[in-house]
Amino acid sequence: MVLRRAAVLALAVTAAALVPTRLTTSMGSGSQVAYRIRRKRLSNQDKGRMRLNVFRSNNHIYAQVIDDKAGSTLCSASTLDDSIKSENPKGNDQAAAAKVGVLLAERAKAAGLEKLYFDRKSGQKNWLFHGRVKALVDGVREGGVTI
Repeated sequence: MVLRRAAVLALAVTAAALVPTRLTTSMGSGSQVAYRIRRKRLSNQDKGRMRLNVFRSNNHIYAQVIDDKAGSTLCSASTLDDSIKSENPKGNDQAAAAKVGVLLAERAKAAGLEKLYFDRKSGQKNWLFHGRVKALVDGVREGGVTI
């Protein structure tokens, strides 16, 4: 009987040791990383710079300028636009991305925007600043908008 109780106690201690400690601790109301990103976006808005958001798929690239305070898109461009698609039907190369950047710069200047900032944590993705993404941002700079 005593051995049986000791075996049950040993199993209970072993089971308690296997429970991850992460389940017992809580992060509270939310992540600090999301708070820092949100705070940085709003501080850039206070400086007069709107957010340049980029989405890259296997076949196309999309970019838009977002006003976070108003929650609206001010202008956008992609490789699906008629002017770019007619010149370059293949939308997944750096040349097409650069043309998207120039077109977005023209539209941003028409909307009265001279300064933007590149949001590298766009949604759930963290796009590396190389390849098509870099070509798009360089195209925006070439179009006369400060990033």
